[in-house]
Amino acid sequence: MKRLFDLLLALIAASVLLLPILLTALLVKLTSKGPALYWSERVGRNNLIFSMPKFRSMKVDTPAVATHLLADPKSVLTPVGDFLRKSSLDELPQLWSILKGDMSFVGPRPALFNQDDLVALRTQKGVHELIPGLTGWAQINGRDELPIPDKVVLDEVYLQQQSFWFDIKILWLTFVKVLRRDGITH
Repeated sequence: MKRLFDLLLALIAASVLLLPILLTALLVKLTSKGPALYWSERVGRNNLIFSMPKFRSMKVDTPAVATHLLADPKSVLTPVGDFLRKSSLDELPQLWSILKGDMSFVGPRPALFNQDDLVALRTQKGVHELIPGLTGWAQINGRDELPIPDKVVLDEVYLQQQSFWFDIKILWLTFVKVLRRDGITH
């Protein structure tokens, strides 16, 4: 049922958001060198690596590390990068990953391929068995501000309590948080 819900919602979202997706791609291309999309190597279900697309919000030569590990994240943003991140428009291409089955709408956010501490802790708690999500329980309870152990505790809560209605609640709360720009630090 979850996969069917993801497919239907992704198809609806892709058709409704087609114009904003195209305009965002054009905006990225017109304001910085390089492709509109950035393909990020991420850790998926059972710790398998997959390529996740995002609209590129950083300069082409930026190292592939978690943003908080960069010395000065603002210095590597494209002219529209800050806006894309704060509005969460950079996440729209992940609809492709949902349609493909690498991601779900709700689940733990996929770790970067080099976030060994996060991957190890999720594996220890069994969270690695979940399909990663566009949003998740940790995202609506702190997002960028949460230390890794706290994220994993919230991911584990999702693992234990997952249901269709819990997913609906998380999607609604995500929508509210994105509108308010809550929990976004970079």
